[in-house]
Amino acid sequence: MRIALLGYGKMGKAIESIAQGRGHEITLKIDKDNLDYDFSFVDVAINFSTPESAVKNISNALKSNVPVISGTTGWLSELKTIEKLCIAKNGSFIYASNFSLGVNIFFEINKSVAKMMKNLSDYSIDIEEIHHTQKVDAPSGTAITLAEDIIEKSNYNSWELAPAKGSNKLEINAKRHKNVPGTHTVNYNSSIDKISLTHNAHNRQGFALGAVVAAEWIIGKEGIYTMSDVLNFK
Repeated sequence: MRIALLGYGKMGKAIESIAQGRGHEITLKIDKDNLDYDFSFVDVAINFSTPESAVKNISNALKSNVPVISGTTGWLSELKTIEKLCIAKNGSFIYASNFSLGVNIFFEINKSVAKMMKNLSDYSIDIEEIHHTQKVDAPSGTAITLAEDIIEKSNYNSWELAPAKGSNKLEINAKRHKNVPGTHTVNYNSSIDKISLTHNAHNRQGFALGAVVAAEWIIGKEGIYTMSDVLNFK
């Protein structure tokens, strides 16, 4: 499989290493200093560019009939535009706030617990996410996904960065520390006990592996998919 890396920062380099280890070839690398968008020798593009570059990079790939896997967060106000372009071009596209296989299992557990807890009004819910100091967006895309899945299955109607105002606001506490790849915790608190669900990422390898697995899966397909499709959770 011939891969274009849209964004060649730390994640791009981690994806390169995993992809090559699985027998794939990196045929194009695009970063802020590389404006060469020749997708002639590309089977799939993996986007981990900056939020400012994401829409342009993804659009160029889709216009060249190249499937796109995208993990960049912070640009989702334009997601519907990208999805419309994908449909217009009969292309294929996967966006995930987190490609880690473990995190996507965590997402499914979170949905199940939220559904079970919906009618237990004694429990309040909050989310905590911790990332490295270089992460520019807050809260993380993963925390937003967790929150949106809880909101869909609970009595909360929106999320808000701490401190949240109002009992119907799901609070997200975003923290930044050195050398933390990503930790996400969902807390259920009552006056008598506390239930916590936590996922700790040890390094970036899990994110990179999931992105490459998604790229392998999407070859030959048409449409807009999620990691639930890739992992056959649906």
